[in-house]
Amino acid sequence: MAKAKKGAAHEDQLHRLSRVEGQIRGISKMIEERRYCVDILTQIKAVKSAVSSIEQKILEQHFHHCVHQAMTSKNKSEVSEMLDEIMTLLKKVSR
Repeated sequence: MAKAKKGAAHEDQLHRLSRVEGQIRGISKMIEERRYCVDILTQIKAVKSAVSSIEQKILEQHFHHCVHQAMTSKNKSEVSEMLDEIMTLLKKVSR
């Protein structure tokens, strides 16, 4: 099963996630302090953008490592499983 295999390393995304954690704590504090709505919304947009960037990097790593590995293998079952996984992922993204 493709999911059970060791995938691309995502450690480089941990620093970005830590920054997002800090941004979210900052947003909570802004709300507690009843800060200006536009300032809060600006920070929320920054978090959404950061998470989207992390998602994009992980997806890119998945294609370059996991998908590439499955597609170049001689295991037809693994290739078929990976294609099914990609189709499921694309369906989720398009919702």
